[in-house]
Amino acid sequence: MPSDPIPPKDHGADLFNLNTLRDLSIIVAVAVIGLTAGAGFLVPLALAILTFVLIIAVGDRISSFNFRGLRVPRWLADLLGVALVLSGLFAVMFVLGSQATSFARALPRYEQQFDAAIGRVVALVGTEISGMLQTTLINIDMSRLARSAFGGATSFLNTFLLICLYVAFLMAERKMMAHKILLAAGSPQMGAELTALMDEISTSLQRYVSVKTFVSVLTAVFSYTVFLLLGLEYPETWAVLTFALNFIPSIGSVVAVVFPALVALVQYDTVTPFLIIVFGCGSVQFLIGNFLDPALLGRSLNLSTFSVILALTFWTAVWGLIGAFLSVPLTVCILIVFSQFPTMRPVAILMSKDGRLLGTAAERTSSNGSVR
Repeated sequence: MPSDPIPPKDHGADLFNLNTLRDLSIIVAVAVIGLTAGAGFLVPLALAILTFVLIIAVGDRISSFNFRGLRVPRWLADLLGVALVLSGLFAVMFVLGSQATSFARALPRYEQQFDAAIGRVVALVGTEISGMLQTTLINIDMSRLARSAFGGATSFLNTFLLICLYVAFLMAERKMMAHKILLAAGSPQMGAELTALMDEISTSLQRYVSVKTFVSVLTAVFSYTVFLLLGLEYPETWAVLTFALNFIPSIGSVVAVVFPALVALVQYDTVTPFLIIVFGCGSVQFLIGNFLDPALLGRSLNLSTFSVILALTFWTAVWGLIGAFLSVPLTVCILIVFSQFPTMRPVAILMSKDGRLLGTAAERTSSNGSVR
C-alpha cells in the first residue's frame, strides 16, 4: 500500500518568518539607538506624562467625593490635582537638594567612624562575614555615590519647570485629544479602536501610579517615624529616598532599607538602631510589597516577574536611574500595545503574568458597540 505523499515544505512561510525576524530586529535596534540618543528629550516627556496621569487620577478621586449631594466641580478637581501633585514633586526635590550639601560634608566623619562600625559587625555576625562586608564596602566610593544620587536630584530640579510646562499643555489639550484622535484615524472604526487602546493604557497607568504612590507614601511615613524616634541624621532625606525607591521594582525596597541602616550603624555606638531599621522597616517593606501592593494592583499590572526584572535591566541601561523608575509603566504600555496586534500577541503573552490578555481594541469595540 503506497504511503501518503509528504507535503512539500512551505519555503514561503520560512521566508516570511525570517523577514519578520529581520524587520523586528531592525526596529528594535533603531528604537534602542533612538531611546539612548534622545534621552535628554524623552525622559522629561515621559516623566511629564506620568505626572499628568497621576494628576488625572487625583482629580478623578477628588471629583468623585460626594458630601451631602455636593460634588467638587471638574475644573476645581483638576486644579487641586495639579497643585497637590506638583507640590509633592517639588517638596521631594527640595528636600534632596537642600540636604545634599550637608550630607556630602558629613561623609568624611562617617568614613572615620567606619572602623568602629566594622567592629560592631564583627561582634554581631562573626569575623569571616564582617571581613567580606568590609571588603565590599571599601570598594564603594561613597562620595562618588552621594554625588551621583544628589546630582541626579539636582538635575531633575533643573528640568522641573520643563515638566510643569509639558503638564500644562497636556492639561490644556486633554478635552480635544479624543476628538483629534478620531479625526486623525480617518475612519470611525479605526478611531474607536485607537480611543479604546488609549483608554486602556490610561486606565492601567492611572491605577499603577496611584497605587504605587499611595504605597510609597505609606512606607515613607512609617520609615520616617522610625527614623525620628531613633534620632537618625537626615531623616527627611531617607524618608524621601524610601518613597522614591519604592517605585523601582524588586531592588528598590531593599536599597531603601540598606542606606539608612548603614548610616545608623556608623552613627550609633550600638547595633540596636541598625537592627530596628533592618528588621522593622525591612519587614514593613516585605509585607507591603508582597501582600498590600499586589492586592491593590490586582490584574492591572499583568507582568511576569522575569519581565519586570528584564524591563528594569533594559530601561536602566538605556536611561539610567530614571529608567529604573519608569521601567514598569513603560513596559505595561508596551504589553498593552503588543496585545492589540496578532503578530506581537505571542510576545505579549510571554510578557504577561498568567498568559491571559484582554481582547484587542477591535474585539472590545465590536462586542460593546461603543467606546468608553
